[in-house]
Amino acid sequence: MKVEIEKLDHFGRGITHINGKICFIDKALPGEVVKIKIIKDSKKYMVGKIVDYYKLSDDRIDEVCRYSDICGGCSLSHLTINEENKFKCMKVKELLERFGSISSEKVCDVICLDEYGYRNKVTLHGQNSLLGYCENGSNRVFNVDKCLLANEKINGILEILNKMSFNESIDEAVVRCSNDSSEVMVSLKGDISDYSSLRNVVDTLIINDEVLLGDESIVSNIGNKKFYVSDGSFFQVNKNLTKKLYDEVLDVVKCEKPKKILDLYCGTGTIGIYVSDYTDSVIGVDYSKEGINDANKNKELNNCKNIKFICDKVENVIDQFDDIDMVIVDPPRAGLDNKTIDNIKRIAAETVVYVSCDPATLGRDLKYLSDSYDVIEVKPFNMFPRTYHIENFVLLRRKNNG
Repeated sequence: MKVEIEKLDHFGRGITHINGKICFIDKALPGEVVKIKIIKDSKKYMVGKIVDYYKLSDDRIDEVCRYSDICGGCSLSHLTINEENKFKCMKVKELLERFGSISSEKVCDVICLDEYGYRNKVTLHGQNSLLGYCENGSNRVFNVDKCLLANEKINGILEILNKMSFNESIDEAVVRCSNDSSEVMVSLKGDISDYSSLRNVVDTLIINDEVLLGDESIVSNIGNKKFYVSDGSFFQVNKNLTKKLYDEVLDVVKCEKPKKILDLYCGTGTIGIYVSDYTDSVIGVDYSKEGINDANKNKELNNCKNIKFICDKVENVIDQFDDIDMVIVDPPRAGLDNKTIDNIKRIAAETVVYVSCDPATLGRDLKYLSDSYDVIEVKPFNMFPRTYHIENFVLLRRKNNG
């Protein structure tokens, strides 16, 4: 079947229509004419697979990853990085307008740095002596000896782990690297008896939740701050662009000069600590015990005297806060719950900074906040190049309702 691709959906898939029904096609770009076969036909949509290309887009590039045909990780690796950034900017504009009635004029151009080699963490799965990623849409594991998204230090560890996997039963391997590549943590799960090949190349080795080498954490830097990163704690994976994102928050704090900041979904305390030199006090809240444990260690590591952390769900404690000048939120993909939104309005801080990894839930939450807050600007950060994901920084200011 010969079709022409009309546009990309928000997951980076090509879209065409067949007999009035939408059809999604991986690895297809707008304007391309392709031959497809239908691999799924439901009531509301179809899924097609490309068999041949008749006309290629000028924006198409050769994929440099040898696994691109089987791995779903780099879903945009066939598109130039400039066009990827344009696509992501349009995606943010469309979703914020649809779910939040936010004018596209509020959305800035996408901020992007490294196209490859930016990840400081990878998670690999083991199966039948293979160690790698799962095939796109499957639980089958294919071997990975190098991931172009990961930094070189991590790829060096992958080479060692691949050799280990022939003799050891590795079910999962998580490899983390500090942002300056000076420290490496490897966490393994499985039936593993010989880890001698890792002894002199990693700083921390954890097997089945037991620390066998080094400390339970490594130390990573963002700007002039240092942070402990433990096995289960969340830490931004883009080693360079994270600083630019945090600098956006810092610039607002420097400009607004808030005396008291509430940092919700604070994780390991990175944002709160990063801005702590420019405010009187910061209160961080997160439900993760491991994250708050690291946050308190990070507080000591950076000698922060003006910050405290609360381990609880945000919705459980949000109604306890008053007299806050700035609220920072960095919630999970699901966004904010109604109680938290209601209490952000009640607190009535002059400024709200919203860091979001999902433009759809971000738009929804901004709409709920719109009776109390104006959106000043939205800055998209391409924290995950070659994928369809996009992070956003949003600055809101309280309305003067008289």
